[in-house]
Amino acid sequence: MNADLSRWDPLAGRPRVKERSRHAGREYLTLIIMRRCVNDEYFLFYIPVPNFCSIRYGIALLLLLCNVIVMSQRVCMSLTMIAMVNSTEPHGLSNTSTKEPQENIKNPVYNWSTEIQGIMLSSIFYGILISQIPAGYFSGIYSLKKMVGSALFLSSLFTLLIPLAAEFGEALVIICRVIQGLFQGIALTTQQVVWVKWAPPLEQVRLTSLSLSGLLLGPCVVLLITGFICDSLGWPMVFYIFGACGCALSLLWFVLFYEDPKDHPCISKSEKEYITSALTQQVSSSAPSLPIKAVLKSPPLWVISLCNFAFFWANSFLSLYTPMFINSKFHINVKENGLLSSLPHLFAWIFAILAGHMADVFLSRNILSLLTIRKLFTLLGLLLPALFSLCLLYLSSSFHGTMIFLILANATGSFCMGGILINVLDIAPRYYGFLKGFTNVIGLTGGLVASTVTGVILSQDQDSPWLKIFFMMVANNVISLIFYLIFAKAEIQDWAKETQNTYL
Repeated sequence: MNADLSRWDPLAGRPRVKERSRHAGREYLTLIIMRRCVNDEYFLFYIPVPNFCSIRYGIALLLLLCNVIVMSQRVCMSLTMIAMVNSTEPHGLSNTSTKEPQENIKNPVYNWSTEIQGIMLSSIFYGILISQIPAGYFSGIYSLKKMVGSALFLSSLFTLLIPLAAEFGEALVIICRVIQGLFQGIALTTQQVVWVKWAPPLEQVRLTSLSLSGLLLGPCVVLLITGFICDSLGWPMVFYIFGACGCALSLLWFVLFYEDPKDHPCISKSEKEYITSALTQQVSSSAPSLPIKAVLKSPPLWVISLCNFAFFWANSFLSLYTPMFINSKFHINVKENGLLSSLPHLFAWIFAILAGHMADVFLSRNILSLLTIRKLFTLLGLLLPALFSLCLLYLSSSFHGTMIFLILANATGSFCMGGILINVLDIAPRYYGFLKGFTNVIGLTGGLVASTVTGVILSQDQDSPWLKIFFMMVANNVISLIFYLIFAKAEIQDWAKETQNTYL
């Protein structure tokens, strides 16, 4: 039944029930909303809810593609580096190239030390780090459509410039990567604010994890095809292809995305009513000032930030250095390396989608409380990678054992999609954009430190560099998890409620 719901005052809380129904031969989820009339009588309104064939899932898929491109542009250098330099081994000698002159035109080779390689791989995080808090703040002021689209386009533009920058020296490559990271940080932070207006509460984790899973699918895609591109067309074409794809996708974003369901010309009436009714209690009509003191004294926010530090540390290390780890263990060519390096990211993407779906099922069916769901998925996302990393070090004596544990260490981290990566929306939906940027700053600091420290250890430790690197990751995960299990919350904090009148 469709009705003019603006006549009724909504009850506090979330939609009570979702059940399946059929209409015109098609199956829908039906949202049951209880509304109160002016004479205190209660009525149930049944709104047919289109599920996967809907605008909100289309936006999730568009953001998934955006994240695939962003991560492809970020990670591709971790594999092209093997073709760009004459040695990626620690303490490798500066060998002269043995390729023919015409091959050097297609695949120019440079004498970059492992320290410089580590700085190049990590330099993109400097830009991402700088842009997080400003992007989160301005996402509540300026158009999300323009911010995400422009950031994706400019990141793609600087990706196109990297082969040219390499000809002029490593310093210019580092500068390009920093600027590229600056725009990627804007795109990654502002896009998550989209779900404040587009994601019904019972689908927040599912839609968020679907869109963010592109960050895991991206490395899989780039590692899968980069080796073939390097082998057949030369490594510069990797940057040209992913840069061009990003430019094209940014134009598609400007055409297809609308910031509010009420403004989208293609959305159905039932979906519009479903989203707006479900978010009545979630979206504030004003832009309140942030209570800084209360935020800084909030233990739940700090443990989320600490776990973000550990998660990004592990994720960045595994994303950027998996090709080098496989190369150091098996000494295979770049094409085979790309195929093997893509497998952990493929399974991580699958696990991310499953984690989002499972978390929403547990919540919508009242199987577990919201806090239990967040703690459970954070536990799985931080503890399992630590355990499988230890197995990788001590139990993987064969090629197949190494790949199995490497895949599991990567993939199980995706459970955090149903935990810490969405937890900020639980405790402070009014300030989601800014606080997401804040937690991302701390998280990306972990990614920056991990990639830089890994490069330094690989260059200075001749005996067992990977043992030290993996142990640091395990320690980070376990310590952060302990604090999270003690201090985590999943309800809106007092300083983030509508009645709060604290000002900046």
